[in-house]
Amino acid sequence: MATTRTATTQWKGALLDGSGTVSLDSSGVGTFDVSWPSRAEAANGKTSPEELIAAAHSSCFSMALSHGLNGAGTPPQSLETRADVTFQPGEGITGIVISVKGHVPGITAEQFQEAAETAKANCPVSKALTGTTITLNAELLS
Repeated sequence: MATTRTATTQWKGALLDGSGTVSLDSSGVGTFDVSWPSRAEAANGKTSPEELIAAAHSSCFSMALSHGLNGAGTPPQSLETRADVTFQPGEGITGIVISVKGHVPGITAEQFQEAAETAKANCPVSKALTGTTITLNAELLS
């Protein structure tokens, strides 16, 4: 069954001196401040579209990798995934780096890398971001 998730942004003012809030409506977990300086300079306690994309990408990738590993008979004990989304004013999002560290008994580093590459290619957020270069760093921990 398909699901739809909703977020709403309220914005006031021009881009450079305006500001807004983004609310995560479907979950109700919060409303967060956004502004151009928090996007193009320092976060200063506010979020940005790129940080929200990083959150979506790291969680989606983790779910896809966990699913793939479990399907291969080697469920992970733990995965820690970080997504770094780079934004260049005037250009947009110029790249994403996914870094994952995993405790997965019973597989080799090469098998972990292969599973991570498959997750990167098949995660729905990766698919939605196909116009962006996505780099992967995968490390199997002992």
